[in-house]
Amino acid sequence: MLVTKQPILRRFWYPVMPIVHLAGGPKPFRLLGNDIVLWLTSDGTPAAISDRCCHRTAKLSRGYCEGGRIVCGYHGWQYDRNGMVIRVPQAAGTRDHRTAMRTPAYNAAERYGYVWVALDDPLTAIPEFEEAVTPGFRKIDQFYDVWDCAGLRLMENSFDMAHIAFVHRATFGDSESPKPGSFRITRTDDGFIMDSENVVVNRDLQKEILGMTEDTTTRIAKAQWYMPFIRKTRISYPTGLIHSIVTAATPIDDKVSQIVQFCFRNDSESDTSTADVIRFDSAIVEEDRYILESTDHDVPLEPRGIEASMASDKPGLIIREMLGELLAKHGEVEATGHRRKDGNVSPLIFHES
Repeated sequence: MLVTKQPILRRFWYPVMPIVHLAGGPKPFRLLGNDIVLWLTSDGTPAAISDRCCHRTAKLSRGYCEGGRIVCGYHGWQYDRNGMVIRVPQAAGTRDHRTAMRTPAYNAAERYGYVWVALDDPLTAIPEFEEAVTPGFRKIDQFYDVWDCAGLRLMENSFDMAHIAFVHRATFGDSESPKPGSFRITRTDDGFIMDSENVVVNRDLQKEILGMTEDTTTRIAKAQWYMPFIRKTRISYPTGLIHSIVTAATPIDDKVSQIVQFCFRNDSESDTSTADVIRFDSAIVEEDRYILESTDHDVPLEPRGIEASMASDKPGLIIREMLGELLAKHGEVEATGHRRKDGNVSPLIFHES
């Protein structure tokens, strides 16, 4: 699926940038192949419009903010959050003079310390994470990095129990015990919830971070997929620690994603430092990144004849199925460069005996 060719994906909220990045003025971002500019209005809320002045196409992100508006750095035309040109200094000097000229404007909001943008009227609300309003939890901003990877690949990986033994063999996986743990999936209106149990290895850093002495532990997780490219995994440990990770793969274009990750924990800085939490999760994330950046960005929603599958791929196959249903519901067909092969790739899912 080529995400920039699917109009329905414009109708979802995506976290695009930490709001603190806007303190110094307007900033550019590319979302689903669209160049936008972000800035803070006079009341401190974010705004997003096309990063093109309608006069002579200069990038508005190379301008500046004045009175909560964005000013084109080329000729000083001023825009409000609705993309309307409200001052042309060459015509009206310092007076506002609302015109019929405009540039496209987009939905923008702040949540969890990030600017979220939806290019068209959103189908769903920004996800609500219970830990954000539950006393005793702290929030840690972890990663804001660009990956050469499709968001759909990262979402599948987040629910793939079989990759842990191999991709994460240096952190918490065990390649000598490759059989994945058990899981159960419950569909929701905008995704699904996956409950799982898996035995993981506690190496030295993990023991330190988790406050455990055992060499292995059974990790109980409740992971939720929010269509199309957000997941939250709430991990519970025998010590009572809850480590809840939110990861978004915001689509910059068909090949590249902006990875946003933060977590909630029910401990304190004196229990485990922010730096140590980030250090441990960073090691895991970089293991995923090393593999995922080698994958094909054009993920087929119907993999038969293109990619082989096995039983533990079920969560990812459900993601693809539900995205296919979303497209069909809104009168779209999958945009893809794949041509299905005959006989080269098994159309069957391997079943465990």
